[in-house]
Amino acid sequence: MKQRGGSEEAKRNAGERAAEFVDDGDVVGLGTGSTAAHAIRALGRRVDAGLDVEGVPTSFQSRELAREAGVPLTTLDDVGSVDVAIDGADQFARESGALVKGGGAAHAREKIVDASATRFVVVADPSKAADELDHAVPVEVLPSARRPVAAAVEALDGEATLRSAERKDGPVVTDNGNLVLDCAFGSIADPGALATDLSTTAGVVEHGLFVGLADEVLVGTDEGVERRRYGAE
Repeated sequence: MKQRGGSEEAKRNAGERAAEFVDDGDVVGLGTGSTAAHAIRALGRRVDAGLDVEGVPTSFQSRELAREAGVPLTTLDDVGSVDVAIDGADQFARESGALVKGGGAAHAREKIVDASATRFVVVADPSKAADELDHAVPVEVLPSARRPVAAAVEALDGEATLRSAERKDGPVVTDNGNLVLDCAFGSIADPGALATDLSTTAGVVEHGLFVGLADEVLVGTDEGVERRRYGAE
């Protein structure tokens, strides 16, 4: 089900609150998207005030924004893991904290960084909440595997649509040089099972189901932030 996006104030409140969770000396995963962008800008202001951190960007977009904001950068190869990852979501399940990500086609790198984090904090607005996930699941595929993967998705009762670029002819190409299939499954009763099915499909690089990864979700509103915890205390 398509939902209207939240207000800029709601996104800002969530992103700026998440930036407060970062401590001096932390390595921070820098997510992709409009809500995560507010966290990156807030981190930049804290760095300017003396905070000592390094950021691991998840996309070209987040890398460029971090540079603009003055956040020092490193790579996952150099540090091995991150202390706190801050990232957005296209949808999250209220009870389980399972996510659909990949609206920015950066979910492969996002998952690598987010899964390495000691603490994974999701920033969202109320429009992203759902009782049960039903958002189309982005699936990054090798270009040569587009048709076989689409057929596999159909066998899972899904419908795969090649994502088209908005400002040029042709499909979206990820930072990894691959294509994205947006796969509609309707209401997803068991995200974990679907995640396994997609992960074991030949030609799939990564999918946008993030199951069992989020420690908490910060839901921004125009008035403040609601904090939903899912990981171990």
